[in-house]
Amino acid sequence: MNRWSRAVHVVVASVALTWVPAAGAAHADPAPYVPTQGVESKYFQPGPAAVTEWVGFGCCDTTGAKFDVWYPTELGPGRHPIVLWGNGTKAVPSQYAYLLRHLASWGFVVVATENQNTGSGVDIRKSLEFLLAQAVDPASVFFGKLDLTAVGAMGHSQGASGVLNALRDAGGAIKTAVPMEIPAQHFCSTPETCADTRSLTTGSVFLVNGSSDALVSPSHQLVPWQVEGLQSNQAYYEATPAHLPKMWGTLVGPNHNDVQGQPDCASASDPCTDGVYGYLGYPTAWLMAQLRADAAAHAAFRTGGGEFFAPSPNWRHQVGTG
Repeated sequence: MNRWSRAVHVVVASVALTWVPAAGAAHADPAPYVPTQGVESKYFQPGPAAVTEWVGFGCCDTTGAKFDVWYPTELGPGRHPIVLWGNGTKAVPSQYAYLLRHLASWGFVVVATENQNTGSGVDIRKSLEFLLAQAVDPASVFFGKLDLTAVGAMGHSQGASGVLNALRDAGGAIKTAVPMEIPAQHFCSTPETCADTRSLTTGSVFLVNGSSDALVSPSHQLVPWQVEGLQSNQAYYEATPAHLPKMWGTLVGPNHNDVQGQPDCASASDPCTDGVYGYLGYPTAWLMAQLRADAAAHAAFRTGGGEFFAPSPNWRHQVGTG
């Protein structure tokens, strides 16, 4: 569901880059998004860490695709939680670099397969296996630096289905999934690339979609296809077992590919309305709550008074049992 030019990959191929947030500014240009004051505002800003980005860091998943990584340049003495990334159809990790750098700036080690068909979740789990091997390799920069008990997965479009399937099949190794713009099951190309939240037995889920993505990832069950199955974010949310922590929110404005904004829509695939801005704050806060035991972030998602549920010009349909 995303277009990809090979030239994009060539520009950033196999170079270790350091990204340092500009002092006093979240973005190089004014953001068309004003976050809620509080947890969303905090995690909307870049984190305190400089970030190293390494395209083609290691090899390989089941298709021979390499792994890209984003991580805090100074890993320090502690152990860092892990975020696995799932690409949308025909997309590669560099198309999501702004978001993945943002996560790394808050202390996460982010790994992404360059595979362009991640819906089964198999190669998302392979990216975890790759990092697990790095964690015990004395020659690796990640030796002894990863918290193997704090693993999350985030993905876009087909990759949103992929992170749910990875969560289902990981045997508890993945603690939470953040599917962004998950396609209605109507769009599944194969049974393996479909996700079904009814099959989840462990972990937590935070579904995020844009209000203008009414075709691929609709908010409500009022969809144009007279077919059974999970055809909306509401349906995926309601099908998630009640005993699992779950959350859903719809960003006001974004279309299917806004999450690719760098940070705006200038370099994102069509359709894109606003850019990545809305996908920064609360998704980062969710990962901080689930993987780093951030008490303030956890409180923001607390049913019956958490910040996330307050009326907002930026969000609709905020429901959850966090």
